[in-house]
Amino acid sequence: MKMMTRDLSEPYPIYTYRYFVHQWPHLTLIAEHDGKTIGTIVSKLDNHKNKNCTRFRGYIAMLSVEPEYRRIGLGRELVKRSIDLMIEADCEEVMLETETTNIAALKLYESFGFIRDKRQLSYYLNGVDAFKLKLLIK
Repeated sequence: MKMMTRDLSEPYPIYTYRYFVHQWPHLTLIAEHDGKTIGTIVSKLDNHKNKNCTRFRGYIAMLSVEPEYRRIGLGRELVKRSIDLMIEADCEEVMLETETTNIAALKLYESFGFIRDKRQLSYYLNGVDAFKLKLLIK
């Protein structure tokens, strides 16, 4: 929680973390080095109705990497593993939101094939817009 609070735009309460971790524990990944948590990704996978058809949609809710471990591919590896787990569960698309000003996150997700689906005005509490990103799997 400490890492997420530092890195994310929104101040999530403990209940938000518990919701994701308890409902989808297999999609909460933690990277450690010498007993210290250095990165984590929190995701979910659920049914999504779209035009009279139900399909699995993944959602990446949170990603954080300790500053001294950035730029070595750790965030990329966490995203890759999370997407791979979703694909194994027959996920057809993955969604997420990120600040329009977060160039590093946009580059990371777009390198996986995510596309900018929609701009959401003043999405975050700090007033910054968000891009809703979508990765089509099938």
